[in-house]
Amino acid sequence: MEKNKASSIFLAFLIFCFFSISQAIWISLPASGTKCVSEEIQHNVVVLADYVVLQFDQSSHPTVAVKVTSPYGNNLHHNENATVGNFAFTTQESGNYLACFWVDNHHGGVAGDVNLNLDWKIGVAAKDWDSVARKEKIEGVELELRKLEGSVEAIHENLIYLKGREAEMRTVSETTNARVAWFSIMSLGICIAVSVLQLCHLKRYFQKKKLI
Repeated sequence: MEKNKASSIFLAFLIFCFFSISQAIWISLPASGTKCVSEEIQHNVVVLADYVVLQFDQSSHPTVAVKVTSPYGNNLHHNENATVGNFAFTTQESGNYLACFWVDNHHGGVAGDVNLNLDWKIGVAAKDWDSVARKEKIEGVELELRKLEGSVEAIHENLIYLKGREAEMRTVSETTNARVAWFSIMSLGICIAVSVLQLCHLKRYFQKKKLI
């Protein structure tokens, strides 16, 4: 019994670690062109992100431009001539959110790629747990349990979202199959009707020519 309990706690801890870690990404931007990062997020989820240009050569000072858009093309964040920045929003739509970066100048004769670090936090990872701890006066194990509870709720909501997407895809698939079946039946009916008309026409033609 104790072994099963310990295994459950360990599994919950692994789930919490997996869902609470922010997605830190190193992006190498070419001198010309755009690189984008996308994430499929459901609605009513908090998103926080920080980005900074990594300058290994102090003689050059590259800057970048960034644009973040929603699945329906709404502009959520736009910044130009930046070396550091951040954006935050709560999703209003479900789907792929896109963050695109490109180099917008080359002060100091910058050549080659420009490296950028993006720290992307979603859901539980984006929550200010320090403020929660101060407001509710909790700490230690209680705070960690609250984080675990938030992770479990996020997993549950994500499963519900995936279940809904599966139902939508199944409905679309069934509708498509039904339409294809009706189209096949109609095509077969048209082919049979055309064949009968052709036979009747040939029969009248041969009778007119007294060939039969």
